[in-house]
Amino acid sequence: MGYLDKIKALNNYREENKIPFIVDNVRVGQIKKEYLELCKESVFKLKDDKLYFKDKYSSFSTRSYALDILAQELIKKKVISKIMNEKYALLESFNSKPYALLDRAISTFLGVLTFGQHLNGYVKKEDTLYMWLGVRAKDKGYCGGMLDHLVAGGLPWGISLKENLAKECYEEAGISKELANKAKATSIISYRYEYELGGKEDIIFCYDLKLSEDFKPVCTDGEVEEFILMPIDEVANIVKNQWRFKPNCDLVIIDFLVRWGYIIPEEMDYIEIVKGLRRG
Repeated sequence: MGYLDKIKALNNYREENKIPFIVDNVRVGQIKKEYLELCKESVFKLKDDKLYFKDKYSSFSTRSYALDILAQELIKKKVISKIMNEKYALLESFNSKPYALLDRAISTFLGVLTFGQHLNGYVKKEDTLYMWLGVRAKDKGYCGGMLDHLVAGGLPWGISLKENLAKECYEEAGISKELANKAKATSIISYRYEYELGGKEDIIFCYDLKLSEDFKPVCTDGEVEEFILMPIDEVANIVKNQWRFKPNCDLVIIDFLVRWGYIIPEEMDYIEIVKGLRRG
């Protein structure tokens, strides 16, 4: 096992089991073929092996309404378990005009482009670097009990990167807005992952935040059951040789290790590792 294995594991996306989802002649997502009949019963139509909104859903507001209908139908069919009440945009790219809004709960089902933010919270003690990590609450539906970043979350529509990072910092670790604003944007990572519900491209904005030795994180939203301050060498060993992190955290930490010189050009597969952090 190695760093490259973690990158490959998070880029296992499959095209052949999906139908393209098209809006205004642009592919904005893909939906698994096994859900095709369900989609045709709902707000979509099939043409030339592609899914489109039915003709009556032709504007931003009507398409957003249609996707709310879809979400409720997927709950009734027990395809998803709940509405998350967090709106994502249906986009071609990060700065493009949105075609509609949708609940986060159906973003994977639709295979749409989504964005998130992860923060590497680190502490320097003499010559040793440490990283703050969270242990996800065991009752979390996704990756419960696994290691996670100090701060990590999705980027909803209608809030800036800076504002959302500050919000996530406070909710997940009790970090003040003043301290959160000192975080440095460092890079992005991207990957295409095959979830059980579907498959999609995720782009994560990465940040580093230097914390004082007396900093103690406090979870305010119940997502984390414990925080651990771990030497970076131990963090690197876990990422390289074990499967203890929520999968996308592995990639963000690998990026951190490259930037800080813990993964060096002499590392086996170094070029493939660095290239593999940013797909597309």
